[in-house]
Amino acid sequence: MGQSIADRKVTEIDSEQSVPVPVDGIGEPTFRKGNSGARELPLPGNKEFVKGDKVRRAEEEDGTGNGAGGMGDGSDDFTFTLTREEFLDFFFEDLELPDLVKRRLKDSETKVPGRAGYAVSGAAQALDVVRTMRNGIARRLALRRPTPDEVAALEERLKDAENSGDDVLASELAAKLKVLQRRMMAVPWIDPVDIRYRRYEGRPTPAAQAVMFCLMDVSGSMNEHMKDLAKRFFMLLYLFLQRRYKAVEVVFIRHTHEAQEVDEETFFRSRETGGTVVSSALDTAARIIADRFPLDSWNIYVAQASDGDNMTSDRARVVDAMNRQLLPASQYFAYLEVSDPPDDPAETNTTETELWHVYDRLRQPGAPLAMRRAAQAKDVFAVFHDLFAREKVLS
Repeated sequence: MGQSIADRKVTEIDSEQSVPVPVDGIGEPTFRKGNSGARELPLPGNKEFVKGDKVRRAEEEDGTGNGAGGMGDGSDDFTFTLTREEFLDFFFEDLELPDLVKRRLKDSETKVPGRAGYAVSGAAQALDVVRTMRNGIARRLALRRPTPDEVAALEERLKDAENSGDDVLASELAAKLKVLQRRMMAVPWIDPVDIRYRRYEGRPTPAAQAVMFCLMDVSGSMNEHMKDLAKRFFMLLYLFLQRRYKAVEVVFIRHTHEAQEVDEETFFRSRETGGTVVSSALDTAARIIADRFPLDSWNIYVAQASDGDNMTSDRARVVDAMNRQLLPASQYFAYLEVSDPPDDPAETNTTETELWHVYDRLRQPGAPLAMRRAAQAKDVFAVFHDLFAREKVLS
């Protein structure tokens, strides 16, 4: 899984790929009734071993499967491929974006089918039964097609006349019945002219546009493990935003004591030396927003990953950039503080870093700012789920 993350780009997270699953990972547990405690005894039929002997493990031979010999059958890894919809439904169940003010919509380049009346031809699944039956009733009434009740009543009168021996009346009724039956044959119950199909036309559909800013400290204190945690978080956020918006642009900004916009390869692979000045990244993001992403047209999301280091002298500039530029412009600002895994898995990192201290003071009711920590790969999705859980988005 780690290699799969490393080889993919943030914008390619939703591409299909086979996922190998070990055979022992898909087995189902079984329960058997037995005596409690450990038992050591030779089984019946054994002629080679006595109690206390050690049984030599069979040597594994080369093969394409687990425990497969050169001539025998083995068991291969089980592989499967999740569709994009299955992946999204599984990972993002019970999650939602912050319920904030939506920006202006723009026209989508694609068209979505919409109802556009009825047609006299079409696919069978588009047949409108109600409209077809309504047309049939109107046509039958207009052509005065006899109803089954009228025919049945006339047949009953003809039968009575024949039984009473009134041949003249019976002859007249028989003639009328013949006319009714001929009219029924001439005016069918459903005619091809009655059939109607639901008609659809492609309609331009408005779609909100979003931009996702990825900010990351790339100074010497950020090792590969921390960058891997950040990449996992950015991938999840990008995939999540795609569920709400037609298209999502991604801007990568890395920084040490100075910041620059780079491509994704440089963002994750290149290492720099020097101190850490977070305000440089915030100022760069604010400048890019002002130049390329007008607030009335774009939904702006900012995701920042850092180990929390920053110069104390930069604190005032960070507060100013966040309060005056980034927070007012953003739909959501998510800060992920990454660290190395603790020696004791039971321990949690509660040390307050410089950047955590500054951002924590900026969290006010209604502010689109959320902060979480992650030290291991397994923590990333839990953190992401916590950030976007329903009814707790801005907690």
